[in-house]
Amino acid sequence: MESNSAVTESFLDKNRYRLYLSTLWSNLVMEPDQLGLAIEDLEQVFDLLNERARDVLGGEDPIRESFQFISSSAGEREMAKAKLTRNHRDLLTYFSSMILNPDAHKKWMDEVRRDNTRFR
Repeated sequence: MESNSAVTESFLDKNRYRLYLSTLWSNLVMEPDQLGLAIEDLEQVFDLLNERARDVLGGEDPIRESFQFISSSAGEREMAKAKLTRNHRDLLTYFSSMILNPDAHKKWMDEVRRDNTRFR
């Protein structure tokens, strides 16, 4: 993530890093077994990623703060600048919703499920 976010040898694009961090965490949660992890390992991996990301981004909870960034207009601009695919953007937006406002996310997903069963 750091080397892919580097602009120069001594300068890192923190917004790009936030995209990588959010993408990594989303993929880990979706398919932990792809990296040989069990669901029970995710909390420890979260702590490790956050600790490393604190060194780069600062802040209390860089993963959560990266998802806050994704949900902002600056995050939208960065995703467009990075030319993320629609599916990639949707994944990050979905996880942002889930992480930043779990109650509203659950309500929204319940509505989506209810609407989908109506059309079957």
